[in-house]
Amino acid sequence: MAGYNLKVKRSRSGLGLYTFNPIQKGACIIEYTGRMLTLEENKTVENQYLFRISRTKTLDGSSRSNTARYINHSCRPNCEIDIYRGRIYILAKRNIKVGEELNYDYETEFFDEWIKPKGCVCLKCKPQ
Repeated sequence: MAGYNLKVKRSRSGLGLYTFNPIQKGACIIEYTGRMLTLEENKTVENQYLFRISRTKTLDGSSRSNTARYINHSCRPNCEIDIYRGRIYILAKRNIKVGEELNYDYETEFFDEWIKPKGCVCLKCKPQ
């Protein structure tokens, strides 16, 4: 992973993660980090930053030190997820320009429970 200049700023949906470097398609931008939940915690812990890695493994990315937690959903994303050996990486799906907000398609029950009922505010669904 290259050391990209990423900053958390206001976005359409609260806070978002923006790049201040150009990022080439395919580049590994950042890792989604956190604490792996135990099987028992997996049944009881609820927050917006849980990331299911497999049927039995879920990562709690709620710590503010997990900068990747600020990456928002988009129905036309510039990033994608790659899970490799139990770790979660965010990769550039296309070339990303300086100043762009990073986003990926959540494609999970999180989208169905939290975003869909309120209405998606990504640029594809709600142009400015």
